[in-house]
Amino acid sequence: MFMSLNFKKTPSSLRPFIYGNSLTRIPCVYDGLSAKIAEQAGFPAIAFSGNAVSASLLGLPDLGILGMHESVQHASRVAQSLSVPLLCDADTGYGGVMNVIRTVREYEAFGISGIYIEDQVTPKRCGLLPNGIPVIPKDEQLIKLKAAIEARQSKEFMIIARTDAKSMFGLEEATLRARSYIEAGADAALVMGANTPQELQYVASVVKAPLVAVIQETPPTTELTDELLTEVGCTLAMHAGIARFAVVRALKEVFSALHKDGNTSTVKSKMASFDEYNQVLELQRWLDVEDHYLHNPTQD
Repeated sequence: MFMSLNFKKTPSSLRPFIYGNSLTRIPCVYDGLSAKIAEQAGFPAIAFSGNAVSASLLGLPDLGILGMHESVQHASRVAQSLSVPLLCDADTGYGGVMNVIRTVREYEAFGISGIYIEDQVTPKRCGLLPNGIPVIPKDEQLIKLKAAIEARQSKEFMIIARTDAKSMFGLEEATLRARSYIEAGADAALVMGANTPQELQYVASVVKAPLVAVIQETPPTTELTDELLTEVGCTLAMHAGIARFAVVRALKEVFSALHKDGNTSTVKSKMASFDEYNQVLELQRWLDVEDHYLHNPTQD
C-alpha cells in the first residue's frame, strides 16, 4: 500500500519531555505554516500560544476573547499535519468544572498531546500584562484540575498546571499553589513570573516536580541557560513570543516597503522564494501522491 503521506492517527507523547532528565526548548507557534517551519527546524515538540492564536485568528489581544471551540478546531488541524507532539494553551479551561471536562476531552480527542490550564478568573488575560492578574481561590482551581485529570482518557495526555498568582500574591503563594496542583495529579507546574534562577530554584525546592518555564525573549528569561534550567528541574522551556514577534517585525518591514516604494526590491533578501515556501509545505510530496493514484487507480 502506498504510504507516502503517513497521516498521523494518534497523538505522539509529551511524556518523555515532561518526565525526562534534560531540558527541551520548544517554540510557541500559531498556525500550520509556523508549526511546519518549527518542526522542520528540528524541534521534537511544539507548543501553541493562546496569545498568538488570538492575534492570528481574530486580530485581537489575549483577553479571554478566543473560545474553546475555535482553539480546539484550529489546534487539531495543525496537530494532524505534524509528526511531533503539540502542547496547547487551554487558558482557564474556558469556564467551570464542566467546561474543563469538555476542554480536556476535546483536545485529547483531536490529537493534541497535552494542555496547560491556568488559575486565572474567567475571562482570562495575558499573564504578562501589568497591574496584576486576578486568580480564583486555590480550592476552586484544585477542583477544576481534579476534574481535568479524571476526564482524560490516557495518562499520556499531559496536563500542566499553570498559576498566575505571583503578580498579586507573591512568589510564595504562587509556589504553594503549584505544589498543591501537583499533589492533585498535574504532570508539571508552570509558575508565571518565576523568571530568575533564584526564583526558579525556590519553586523547585517546594514543588519537587517537573517544571515548565516561559521564555519571554527579554531579560531576565533570556539569561536562563540550559544548564541553569536543568539544574532547577525545568524539563520544558517554552519560547512563547518567538513566532509572533518575528512575524510582526518582518511583515511590518516588507509591507511598509511595498507601500512606500511600490515594490519589494529593498526587502527581497528577507523574503522566502516560492520554491522555499513550497518546500516547507511539502508540495512535491503531495503532488507525488496525486500522481501515484492518478496513474494507478486500482492498485492497492
